[in-house]
Amino acid sequence: MPPGRTVFAELMTHVSPRKFQTCVARYDGNYKSSQFSCWDQYLCMAFAQLTYRESLRDIEACLRAVQSRLYHVGIRARVSRSTLADANETRDWRIYADFAHGLIRTARDLYVDEPLAVDLANTVYALDATIIDLCLSVFPWARYRRRDAAIKMHTQLDLRGLIPTVVHITEGKRADVTFLDDLLIEPGAIYIMDRGYLDFARLHRFTDEAAFFVTRTKKGIHFRRRTSHPVDFATGLVSDQTVGLATATARRDYPDQLRRVRYVDPTTTKRLTFLTNNFTVPALAIPQLYKSRWAVELFFRWIKMHLRIKAFYGTSENAVKTQIWIALSIYVLVAIVKKRLALDVSLYKLLQILSITLFEKTPISIAVSDIGSQFDGIDDGNQLPLFDL
Repeated sequence: MPPGRTVFAELMTHVSPRKFQTCVARYDGNYKSSQFSCWDQYLCMAFAQLTYRESLRDIEACLRAVQSRLYHVGIRARVSRSTLADANETRDWRIYADFAHGLIRTARDLYVDEPLAVDLANTVYALDATIIDLCLSVFPWARYRRRDAAIKMHTQLDLRGLIPTVVHITEGKRADVTFLDDLLIEPGAIYIMDRGYLDFARLHRFTDEAAFFVTRTKKGIHFRRRTSHPVDFATGLVSDQTVGLATATARRDYPDQLRRVRYVDPTTTKRLTFLTNNFTVPALAIPQLYKSRWAVELFFRWIKMHLRIKAFYGTSENAVKTQIWIALSIYVLVAIVKKRLALDVSLYKLLQILSITLFEKTPISIAVSDIGSQFDGIDDGNQLPLFDL
């Protein structure tokens, strides 16, 4: 690293300025903005995410305290909360969504060889959605219930590297299963989802597109057993059957055969029934794959705890989406840096180290080695071991 470069400046060298400017130009983001550019806005918001700033006033005060170092980071304009607030309100959030998707593609290439819970060559995705609560009086456009406001973040998570590959931010009332309507299905991939996505007409799209799904069935759905296959009861498997849907309406939605796997969890003794259109993987791999779906739940918990997506710096829909997409881009950027620098530290600990060394003039790798040992006695939390990649 060149002498005098801060940790923040080094972190941003892993971002392509050309790709960022392409996103800005696509939505004319710098129109009539000669003083405070989209890049200035991104850097200020990235600083806020990395250092857990509470408000625009907090961001302004902290950045002005290190004014002499901002130019070398890339912030050319004088930071004021009103200018930053106006940028968050008016600049198209899709600039930062597109930029985040570019980082996601980079991260997926880096993590493509990461192992899965099950030894498979397929790409495996977990699907789920999470509610982000808002205050109705402050965010009236996000009405959820009579007295509540909320938005919903629908996510497709690549389990190789735990990278969010598709994120849709919608009104809180939108049903989880509608996410499948917008999904671009990848042939050969395996999609894991809970019972909230059990809609046979929508699930048949996966079969039509030569992809696979794993989900759980609901009570009241009737099947006709076609064939049974032997299983090893010592593994917790109860049955492995080829079935068809029993009712005419269900068969019209899903005319093909399904695989039904019954399993008893050895820890909880709970009986679970899974449905899939994959007839080739071993029966025991089905409950193991479904168990790995928990990673998306942990991802939601992780980003809510360690990034700023529960308290917002602006009140408009554009400002909220801008903040969420910049937060996701920071998550992916830190994952990229961790992989490229081969840092032997969890994402949680890396974020903690970055937060206290952001304007130190030291290489990230040295900062991690010098400070990382101080975190050895700190528990990452129940949700974090999956992120020790």
